[in-house]
Amino acid sequence: VQLQASGGGLVQPGGSLRLSCAASGGTFGDTSMVGWFRQAPGKEREFVAGISRSDRKKAYADSVKGRFTIFKETVKGPVFQQMNSLRAEDTAVYYCAAGFAGWDQVVGNGGGYTYWGQGTLVTVSS
Repeated sequence: VQLQASGGGLVQPGGSLRLSCAASGGTFGDTSMVGWFRQAPGKEREFVAGISRSDRKKAYADSVKGRFTIFKETVKGPVFQQMNSLRAEDTAVYYCAAGFAGWDQVVGNGGGYTYWGQGTLVTVSS
């Protein structure tokens, strides 16, 4: 399965962006969970949000709770991340990922994910 992330760009603080993640060679319905991660310059990759195959479970990093929403159009995808009230510290390359691990591995360093997209850059700056 190949993942393609898109929707990044330059936005002012307080603004919004919607990231998309599309799958080819398979669908998100073939996996157990989908997540968004990000990596800022000079920092390690960090978990942002995750969603289970059925949409019944969602998880968010504390830093984005109440501002970001992960959702899927259908079980098969695509997967979106709506980002509101963006801050300068949200600036990073955002990656979508999908995997087959149990829900206990949705967060963390991404070891529970098998497929990764190429990343899309989000820059929050005035």
